[in-house]
Amino acid sequence: MWLLDANMDVHLVSVLTGFKISCDTAGRRGWKALSNGDLVSMAVDAGFRCLLTRNQLFGESASRALKLFPQFAAVVVNVPQRPWPNIENNSSHYARNTQLSQ
Repeated sequence: MWLLDANMDVHLVSVLTGFKISCDTAGRRGWKALSNGDLVSMAVDAGFRCLLTRNQLFGESASRALKLFPQFAAVVVNVPQRPWPNIENNSSHYARNTQLSQ
């Protein structure tokens, strides 16, 4: 299960779900105010295996917690912001191309 950090667009939940990836947001879980280290601990305890974040310094600020949970991955996403309709309209195209490449 994947967790989207509070700085990620919540619309990604529907895109990831379309790829059959179970996910949730830190905001929906009430975890927006947690430090990065506490967020990692809470996420692992809740069964998450991966966190998507835009925070370029996440690894530094959560390094102690990440060392305690080597099975947990933090992925820093660096993509330009686009209006949501552009992403939503193209999600089926991405899914189709991903399936073809597998």
